[in-house]
Amino acid sequence: MKNLKEEDYLSGKFNLHIHSTYSDGKADFKDIIESAKNRGYKLISITDHNTIDGHKIYKDEILIPGVEFDCWYGYVFIHLLAYGFDVNNEELNKFMAKTKAETEGDFIRLFSKRNVPKLIKAIHAAGGIAVLAHPACYWAINLERMVKSLIKDGLDGIEVYYPYPRFRKIVKFHSSKDVKKIADKYPELIQTGGTDFHGEIFY
Repeated sequence: MKNLKEEDYLSGKFNLHIHSTYSDGKADFKDIIESAKNRGYKLISITDHNTIDGHKIYKDEILIPGVEFDCWYGYVFIHLLAYGFDVNNEELNKFMAKTKAETEGDFIRLFSKRNVPKLIKAIHAAGGIAVLAHPACYWAINLERMVKSLIKDGLDGIEVYYPYPRFRKIVKFHSSKDVKKIADKYPELIQTGGTDFHGEIFY
């Protein structure tokens, strides 16, 4: 997966962070794909929380397999995005939700016991890449130190282009500029973007 540039994200032709009714989104998985195609999107990824059930049913040339995992990394609760993996990979499927509640309940998802280094290895074994979602949201006192540690564990990318003011109105310790600065400092990291869409009609 190539780096997304800010103009790609702002153009509305790329969106790699979308949720459907398979997790806590309000839009139907298939309807999201059709809407994206009708609106001229070049590439999307539906990244439901802890499940890839939709990707096991629907395939499309503009759709990249994706998922957003809830994890604890030390004392920090993070979301780890995975892209481009084999949806039938047995090792990766072990990390998926066992119940619907694990895909949509914020409180329930806080009890995740996923081991991040092992999860990243499973993502790689399935042919995918691991990307840190919306890093400015985390209660990490030293975000760069956390990112460096994740890189050692195999992190491939970082979500740089994300609508913090619109969707995540309370940014804890960091700004989007901090995230971009860290991403640029580590050129081995792929820079991605998405809107974290949860609505009824994808646009």
